[in-house]
Amino acid sequence: MTTPKADPAPPRASGASVLAYWRDVLLIATLAISGLYAGSGFLIPLVLAILTFVLISAIARRFAGLRILDWRMPNWLAQLLGVVTVVAGLFAITYIMGTQANNFAGAVPRYEAQFDAALGRISYLVGTDIGVFVRDHLVRIDMSLIAMSAFGGARSVVTYFVLIGIYVGFMMAERHLTALKIQLVEEEISSKGGFGRVMHQIAFSLQRYILVKTFFSVLTALFSYAVFLWLGLEFAETWAVLTFALNYIPSVGSILSVILPSLVALVQFETFGPFLTIALGCGAIQFIIGNLLDPAVTGRSLNLSALMVILALTFWSAIWGIMGAFLSVPLTVCLLIVFSHLPATRPLAILMSKDGQLFYDEPGT
Repeated sequence: MTTPKADPAPPRASGASVLAYWRDVLLIATLAISGLYAGSGFLIPLVLAILTFVLISAIARRFAGLRILDWRMPNWLAQLLGVVTVVAGLFAITYIMGTQANNFAGAVPRYEAQFDAALGRISYLVGTDIGVFVRDHLVRIDMSLIAMSAFGGARSVVTYFVLIGIYVGFMMAERHLTALKIQLVEEEISSKGGFGRVMHQIAFSLQRYILVKTFFSVLTALFSYAVFLWLGLEFAETWAVLTFALNYIPSVGSILSVILPSLVALVQFETFGPFLTIALGCGAIQFIIGNLLDPAVTGRSLNLSALMVILALTFWSAIWGIMGAFLSVPLTVCLLIVFSHLPATRPLAILMSKDGQLFYDEPGT
């Protein structure tokens, strides 16, 4: 009687196969990063259009959930109000930046003339040596060139609006067909709901993040604008718009939104009172909203570690510049969700997350 042979042990991966695996990973990563960099002119407007569509959908969902007695808003009206709300906001930003750009550029020579007096006040406050250091390193800066470069960047964003509007229009027209096509893709690849689940998680997380971030950015800009108007700061509307926009850049944006108007107040006014009021007042607004209210409302829909947020900011800024800084968090959240649903990349998603608990682990998702 012969005994059955035991199953052979599974072969271990050789050193050559491991090296080949990491070679392929590095090759794919290099090609992906090169493609993102080379295709920025096409990809940035497309990503902005997708995020705009997500914001419209989030606002429309809030309108559709409103009830007045027994009347519930129909879906078409909610969608229309969502579009009108977003378009009105974009028009207001464009109008403010467009009308004040030339006035700001014309005021730059006057600011340069007042800069010496501001340096004298800085020297009186912090000491002559530091004042001399600041004078030697800042007098060489061409303020008009910086101003025109900044508003040139703003104009480049404005030029995206037409293309983004076209993209969003087609996305709104095909949103029902897109849901149907996702179901057909699931049937084709036999994913048993996995593909649709990933898309649902991405849509839900992006909608919540963008809606909450937009709401708190508007709230921060309004409070800061009230401070600017109370002090009589020139171009208060422009600084309020920049405060709104910079709040989408994690960590660094909130700091810049306080520093820039504070420096303008230091040059415009002859006392330190307005400078300290903006620095402390707007800084307190940023701290309360950005560190207390925003995280409490956003919750786990943004389950990224603080280190990952900074790394994402650095990575996307290096590839897509200032627009990459604005888009860093939404893009990284999408990657986190996709990685969490793939067995091969799930450990990477755990490392990217804030507490190791992934969206895939949450009950009811």
